[in-house]
Amino acid sequence: MRAPVLRAVVRTVVWLGLLWAAAGPDAALAQGRAAGPAPQTPKATAPIDLTGNWVAVISEDWRWRMVTPSKGDFPSIPLNMKGQDVAEAWDPAKDESAGEQCRAYGAPGVMRGPTRLRISWQDDTTLKLETDYGMQTRLFRFGATAPAAAQRSWQGTSRAEWIATTGGRGGGARRFGYMKSVTTNLRPGYLRKNGVPYSASAVFTEQWDVHTRANGMRYLVITNIVDDPVYLQSPWITALHFEPERDASKWDPTPCDARF
Repeated sequence: MRAPVLRAVVRTVVWLGLLWAAAGPDAALAQGRAAGPAPQTPKATAPIDLTGNWVAVISEDWRWRMVTPSKGDFPSIPLNMKGQDVAEAWDPAKDESAGEQCRAYGAPGVMRGPTRLRISWQDDTTLKLETDYGMQTRLFRFGATAPAAAQRSWQGTSRAEWIATTGGRGGGARRFGYMKSVTTNLRPGYLRKNGVPYSASAVFTEQWDVHTRANGMRYLVITNIVDDPVYLQSPWITALHFEPERDASKWDPTPCDARF
């Protein structure tokens, strides 16, 4: 009895082997692909939508953000003595002659300016932000590191990540979250247009969130933290607000200006 059973098992194994060989290597690849879904991209997993056209809502610090303050007007910024000395020596004519009229348009400065933003996905892992104020472009890279020899720039190198949670009532899960970005590799510039400095050692951290009011109005809220061991006594923390625009009809590209 045992010999016939053994022969039947052998025939079955041989038959399955022939079927597998006939299917070819694609069958093996298909098995591998079926093992699990492909990882989702940062664009696909975004808990909030930051894209679109936004305009700054300047309801606080108007006299420092809408116009260029006079030299030495730097309250609310925790400058140390070295930072105060640099700010007191501000001379826009020197910036112009040195070709550095964009010193107030680096990432920590341009975001507080009277600007419009245009935010879009450059690819599945890179969010692009453009400003009409100073005509600057920032790139937020998810899961990427900066090249070791990357040249310092006004907008630096920004690493981004989604901070997401789920929750909800009645058994329905909803996704919540915000984007955190950390910008380094900055070229030295100004926190305020009247020469208030930040150094090449500055680290610029931002938390990007979208809030919707009861009337359906959406706001982009960005909490900013500037850490600079060279010119600041402590981190400078501010919050910015932007509201959406239907289209880019009011987009007004304006080059950097050291004075106005």
